[in-house]
Amino acid sequence: MSFFQNTFFLKRIAILISIIIVSMVLWNTYSFFKLFKFEERLKMEILANAQKELVTNTDLNASTTLPLAIIENNKNIPLILVDENDQILLDRNGNVDPQSYQNLDSVKALDIKYLEKQLKIMKSQNEPIEIKLLDNKVQKIYYRNSDLLGKLTYYPLALILILTLFLAVIYMMFTSNKIAEQNKLWTGMAKETAHQIGTPLSSLLGWIAILKTENVNDKYVDEIENDVHRLNTIANRFSKIGSLPELAKQNVVLLTKGAYDYLESRSSKQIQFSFSSSEDEIFVNLNKELFGWVIENLIKNAIDAMQGKGSVSISIESTTKKVKILVTDTGKGIPKSQFKQIFKPGFTTKKRGWGLGLSLSKRIIEDYHKGKIFVKKSELGKGTSFVILLNRF
Repeated sequence: MSFFQNTFFLKRIAILISIIIVSMVLWNTYSFFKLFKFEERLKMEILANAQKELVTNTDLNASTTLPLAIIENNKNIPLILVDENDQILLDRNGNVDPQSYQNLDSVKALDIKYLEKQLKIMKSQNEPIEIKLLDNKVQKIYYRNSDLLGKLTYYPLALILILTLFLAVIYMMFTSNKIAEQNKLWTGMAKETAHQIGTPLSSLLGWIAILKTENVNDKYVDEIENDVHRLNTIANRFSKIGSLPELAKQNVVLLTKGAYDYLESRSSKQIQFSFSSSEDEIFVNLNKELFGWVIENLIKNAIDAMQGKGSVSISIESTTKKVKILVTDTGKGIPKSQFKQIFKPGFTTKKRGWGLGLSLSKRIIEDYHKGKIFVKKSELGKGTSFVILLNRF
């Protein structure tokens, strides 16, 4: 079983276990909720009986200690007492508490709108408890769920949120592992391609050597040899994919000019090329194959943007610590909103293309050479300027 299959199997097991655990917790939470709600109902019924005893007891010598204790001990369940016409008589455990439970005048001092709002909430949560008094009068106790029940109500939602986040993390891990395996596959294919190209290249170099001994125009042979060396460079680039490239002290002016000259000689004569440098030799720690790849990508993009007609210029400037390479074209330009997006893998405005050139260039410059590459400026219909910043040797 492959790593990918193992990961997929473990993912399914983890999801199943998570669902089972959360389901059990939710069921237990629901059971606790029903139990606490039943117990609160019993407390309210006991309180209603105590209220009835206080109101209906006509014996002035009878003790009211127990009923009052029952009523006073209710500290956590908000309630409102109403008459048969739903007129509020008093409330307890709300935001405002009467100074005396039996002083009905204190209710008038309460915010009646607030009490009416609380009464509406209580009616929606629980059935009232009736207190039958003398002369067939009836009072009702409405009550609201305690804070504990309120917290239990939101507890399942919190669990579901935690489960969702947990599954999201598993999904991201699974996706990243899948991408890593795909990248490993592509890296292997690139290295194998480079290896396979090496055999015919060696053969072509042998044939070039033979052509040089024959009566063949030297110019043709030189051009064929240049293209073969170019293929060899491409093969070396593919062989380095997935490996940490080796950096060495290189003349960045010479390397940039080499890539520039190769593409200039093979481009349309309607494109004007210009190259300038503040110094003939500027040394930087570089991998020459990968750096040349970046310069070629930028020049090719510039040629494509101009659709075969315009001008491309490369200028190199340096300070004591930095080297700046500026690649400018007179192409169609890039919208400002896409200045960063163009460096993302897969982004392309061409009908044909993988959208990997600039993303690879960014990785080569920033990850391998610890430099910077970005769009300096661009105007639609006028052109674009790319900048590469490198640390000087």
